[in-house]
Amino acid sequence: MRRWADWLAPALVGLLVVGGWEAAVRLLEVPAYQVPGPVAIARALVEDWPLFRSSMLVTLRIALLALLLAVTLGGLLAVLFAQSRWVERAFFPYAVVLQVTPVVAIAPLILIWVDDVTLSLLICAWIVAFFPILSNTVLGLNSADRNHVELFRLYGATRWQTLRLLRLPGALPFFLAGLRVAGGLALIGAVVAEFVAGAGGTGSGLAFRILEAGYQLKIPRMFAALALISALGIAIFAVLGLVQHLLLGRWHESAMRPEG
Repeated sequence: MRRWADWLAPALVGLLVVGGWEAAVRLLEVPAYQVPGPVAIARALVEDWPLFRSSMLVTLRIALLALLLAVTLGGLLAVLFAQSRWVERAFFPYAVVLQVTPVVAIAPLILIWVDDVTLSLLICAWIVAFFPILSNTVLGLNSADRNHVELFRLYGATRWQTLRLLRLPGALPFFLAGLRVAGGLALIGAVVAEFVAGAGGTGSGLAFRILEAGYQLKIPRMFAALALISALGIAIFAVLGLVQHLLLGRWHESAMRPEG
């Protein structure tokens, strides 16, 4: 019953917002080229679905590949940083530089340096998604209880055994928290890179559909593309949340539901 309540509250709020939005645009007679109502947006989404479907797959593929790359490189570097304080101090500031540099500022340079448009979009999305994985995993690996570390050392455990049996399991909640953040950021990075690239043709993503609709003053289509991007972000967050629950739900306090 509690789980149904968790879903029911946001669903009711969403219905109230959508209903109020539709009622407002109808009562105030707001033109569709300014603010279309949900009905007009849904109609545009249905009418242009074949176009949206191909663009959605392009954007989703870029975001998921960037997330996979961020998990692989971020996780490996985090393990390396956790094994050597010197390596962490030497290279971690450069990871911070990647994080604080706006991707919209460096995307044009990446597009110039990399001939392949898809690869350049992937690099831009990876830059945005990389840091949460790295920073959260490093924090988790370094947060192992010192008493447990000393116990492992007392029993003669090797560095690899300490990493595998103590540090990695303890870092899992931190890694999964960073993964949920990185999933949304990968999608944002892909969309921003598409805006900068203005990539056209059959391989273009949802960001180009927004630009295209804006040029043609098809505002309902623009809002429909925005709604699809939001839906993709929610879906990625929900799937990663399910993964987090499956991996942590039986043993970690952050994922266990309180009784009652």
